[in-house]
Amino acid sequence: MTASSPAGAASSATRERAVLAVYTVTIFTSALLLFSVQPLFTKMVLPRLGGSPAVWSVAMVFFQSLLLGGYAYAHALMMLKSRVLPVAIHLVLLAVAATFLPLSIASGFAEPPESGYAFWLLGLFAVSIGLPFFALAANNPLLQAWFVRTGHPDGPDPYFLYASSNIGSFLALLSYPLLLEPSLTLHAQNLWWAAGYGVLILLIAVCGYMMLRAPAMAVASTAATDAAPAPSWTQWGRWVFLAAVPSGLLIAVTAHISTDVAAAPLLWVLPLSLYLLTWVLVFQSRPLLSHDWMLAIQPFAIAGTVILLAIGGEQNLLLTLGGHQLCFFLIAMACHGELARTRPPARYLTGFYVALSFGGMVGGLFAGLLAPFTFSWVAEYPILLALAALCRPKWTPRRGAMRLWLIAMVAGLALIAFAGHLGKVEAFLETWRVWAIGAVAVVAALLAVAMRLNRFQFAALVALGLVLVRVYPLDEGRVETVRSFFGVHKIVVTPDEQYHVLMHGTTIHGAEKFKADDGTPLTGRPEPITYYHNDGGMGRAIAAVRARKDAPLRVAAIGLGAGTLACQAAPGETWRFFEIDRTMVETARDPKYFTYVSSCMPQMEPVIGDARLTFAREPDGVYDLVIVDAYSSDAIPIHLATKEAMAIYKAKLAPNGVVMMHVSNRHLELASVAVGIADANGLMSWVFNEDSGRNGEYIFTTNVVASARVPEDVGALASDPLWERTAPRSDVRVWTDDYSNVLGAVMRRLREGD
Repeated sequence: MTASSPAGAASSATRERAVLAVYTVTIFTSALLLFSVQPLFTKMVLPRLGGSPAVWSVAMVFFQSLLLGGYAYAHALMMLKSRVLPVAIHLVLLAVAATFLPLSIASGFAEPPESGYAFWLLGLFAVSIGLPFFALAANNPLLQAWFVRTGHPDGPDPYFLYASSNIGSFLALLSYPLLLEPSLTLHAQNLWWAAGYGVLILLIAVCGYMMLRAPAMAVASTAATDAAPAPSWTQWGRWVFLAAVPSGLLIAVTAHISTDVAAAPLLWVLPLSLYLLTWVLVFQSRPLLSHDWMLAIQPFAIAGTVILLAIGGEQNLLLTLGGHQLCFFLIAMACHGELARTRPPARYLTGFYVALSFGGMVGGLFAGLLAPFTFSWVAEYPILLALAALCRPKWTPRRGAMRLWLIAMVAGLALIAFAGHLGKVEAFLETWRVWAIGAVAVVAALLAVAMRLNRFQFAALVALGLVLVRVYPLDEGRVETVRSFFGVHKIVVTPDEQYHVLMHGTTIHGAEKFKADDGTPLTGRPEPITYYHNDGGMGRAIAAVRARKDAPLRVAAIGLGAGTLACQAAPGETWRFFEIDRTMVETARDPKYFTYVSSCMPQMEPVIGDARLTFAREPDGVYDLVIVDAYSSDAIPIHLATKEAMAIYKAKLAPNGVVMMHVSNRHLELASVAVGIADANGLMSWVFNEDSGRNGEYIFTTNVVASARVPEDVGALASDPLWERTAPRSDVRVWTDDYSNVLGAVMRRLREGD
């Protein structure tokens, strides 16, 4: 019976459907595992470095670097003449990598060093999950290359399978904060992931078998299509650049939004999910979104981001999360659409993927490692925005474009020149800064689309708008920045030099009044303000515990900030501070910035390191008051707000001691979390969430939870009407080291407000 007979044709069609189904399912499953392990393992590592958002940035650098390694390995395997050897080698690699399961942090990485956190993290990831991730990273290009060699009719253009891969990646990331994190513990997630890895090995073995069993005529037909000309070195370089810019932007956008909300998988996976969705959309056989339309919208997305940076996050969660991510999605769509439009024939498929992964690694290295060590502020975000303008295709400008571009450039440069002069002009520009910056950005976008500016001219205008953001900052007064692995802090000196303000992102974490209302310098012991004033929750709690003991207190304070709490100490008391960020200690000590420490506790020697590790080494039963005032972004680091963390705090309390957690937050409802973990440790809680009634500047409403063994331990707070005795909520599951639910905290804040 010949292949051309009806029975032979039916058999061939059945085989083709089976090949397509098995390869699609395998690539989908591999991507699902590859991208679900990223938030899973990073969340396991996060507590080692204080919940810093930089942990995710470094993790992304690791994942992108190993993705390059996996793609290069796949490319090398497909260069072998043998058809059997690549299958055998890869199955052996997968089997060896399976011995690392279930995933765990390698021994020798129990505690981070005193410096070099980024390189320590890279080593931790490499030793702990390097081999399993490397094996998974190779699957996408390798399986596509095998698919080409099965002789399937779709083999000559297998890039649609890349869309399948990214659908798996997208669903893995989106399901993590929405389904996995709220419903499964880390241990359960780990076991399910290991089981999925075992299933994947079997699927890959079937794919290899199908490729090896391909009909000889189909193999010969595939070889005949391999005569396409090789891409030029310029084209390879362009592919690397087009992949690098969105990859760097991904890390920059993630760092930007997580700085203002919380360092948690919820906020990591949203930008990464959008990033992967762009790959899905551009590599579809029939793209849902026209590439021409994306190129037309991209300049306005860049302009929109410039305007968002000029406006600042303020206190609008939707603007911070939605605006930046929407613009990022549109910019990435245009860049990745160019990659899809210029993709090479199937013969160069694995090399093409090596170029994409190399570009991704370069972008990640710049935004995740190089920029934090080079710049004292988050300069990588605007730099990558300007580079995104260069991702546009080469076009011939329309007549008159050069003249209009010169006018726009002169106008923008004039705005910058005005910044050096005092008087009404500068005051006018500072008042209308967003309008001025927005006008430059929008004009740039209009010229790029309507007059088809070349990409270099467009990039120059975008850079001009971004320089204006820097020249006319959102913060009034003088601004100095302090950057470390744990974030970028701003010290803002108000225009009248009356206040110095400590900010992380758009969140104020401390302030000090340096001049009286009449402009005369203040001397003596500074008054604690912001969240730490005497009439607020923290001030009242400290006073109540002091009055109940009627003797000097022994206090442990987790988190230093501007050092404001140092001036809540009374003579004869012993206060011990625990701080992870050495640059914060240096800032709080420097009277040029703040004088709380130098005036109230000049001999203070904070314990440097993550408090879960350092505070756990303190002797049990000695502290009258444990104050948890640490922050990562706008929230308590998750590992300091778990049942296990509260057990440590309780163990360090004196017989009548109190734990006080500062949970003021714009975006997450954390009071119920603090009450829940206290109750799980046999402690009762009182919640303070009231305005002090003072009208002074930089006097804030505070949200504080005080927890103790019995009501008598909190003294007057037990009968104070401003403090509400609060029972744990039945709808809030207790947070543990194995379980937390940031999405639930966000939803409670949105539903219930303050």
